[in-house]
Amino acid sequence: MIERFEQIRPLLAGQSGRFDADRRLSDEVFGALSEAGFFRLLLPAQLGGCGLSPLDFMTVVEHAAAVDGTIGWLVGNGGGISRAGGYLPLDAAQKVFGKPSAFVASSTGAIGKAVPAKGGYRITGRWPFASGAPHATTFAPLCEVNEGSGRIVLAFLPREAVNLIDNWHVSGMRGTGSWDFEADNAFLPAEFVCDFQPNPTHAGVVYRLPGISAFVWTVATVPLGIAKGAIDALISLSSGHRRQGMTVPVAERELAHAEIGRCLSQCRAAGAYMRSAMSALCASVESEGSDLVAARINYRLACSHAAEVAVSVVLRVNDLIGARALAESQPFERRERDVRAAAKHIAMSAEQFVIGGRYAFGGDISGASF
Repeated sequence: MIERFEQIRPLLAGQSGRFDADRRLSDEVFGALSEAGFFRLLLPAQLGGCGLSPLDFMTVVEHAAAVDGTIGWLVGNGGGISRAGGYLPLDAAQKVFGKPSAFVASSTGAIGKAVPAKGGYRITGRWPFASGAPHATTFAPLCEVNEGSGRIVLAFLPREAVNLIDNWHVSGMRGTGSWDFEADNAFLPAEFVCDFQPNPTHAGVVYRLPGISAFVWTVATVPLGIAKGAIDALISLSSGHRRQGMTVPVAERELAHAEIGRCLSQCRAAGAYMRSAMSALCASVESEGSDLVAARINYRLACSHAAEVAVSVVLRVNDLIGARALAESQPFERRERDVRAAAKHIAMSAEQFVIGGRYAFGGDISGASF
């Protein structure tokens, strides 16, 4: 997949300047990513997907985000939710993911209503942050079956069943097209609805990960990718660049060497922690009867830590490059906006440090979300 990405990289890089202005990917870029399989990363191989392992998925998303935060975000979201092919009945999965252009825009930002009806459910609600909405063929919101029941499901609504609201006017991650969408009493056959913590229809640990952890995982590696892209941009562009009033190029300054050395070590350490935490979570899932609480909390700590590291690294890189980082024509300014926006996602909330600390002290975490 890395090889495939490099083949289309010139197209992606050449059009990245348009993403903010258009507030979405171009049809050409979306088509290239679709055809190359980047929205099928976790789809079971039996359904024509890549069937990547959890760690390989993280590597691919991080690589994409290093080139462009918007690309990484949509590869993470689209490629991540393709794991639903391992939850749905075969016929339903083939209808959702059968075409190469299939893209599922998911939303966990609100909970709608799923009212049982003959042969299925009636779906009602409005949901925010449906990244990739302009190109989505299916929308997957969270719903509660019968208000007050506590049973939460994912409903896979076809595009024609929802109303799209183009309200994504933001500073960072502008190109992700993370629109709101709504449904009003839309009928959905039962085979297109699965529990938020489903019984998998395919083998593989990726389909048995805890629901919240699985959603977090689709985007949590994006900030680190953006940070690594910022480092790469500084290294490639600073050889002849001198800041105003300085005679030595940035690339020859000892301060720059020390700062980049620190940035690299911190990014690599944060990435290693994320991979270690994901490996431990997978091992716990595979171990029958294992208590997942500690592994889940550890993974969420790793995600929030990585986001904090990524924001810090991007800011330090931009400080090193100076006023040049303010120019929209340079590859620095948008990375700062994008990494700040990505780190604000609830998947990487600083609240996880509170939960992790409380758990370490033996406190009550029964009402916490992790």
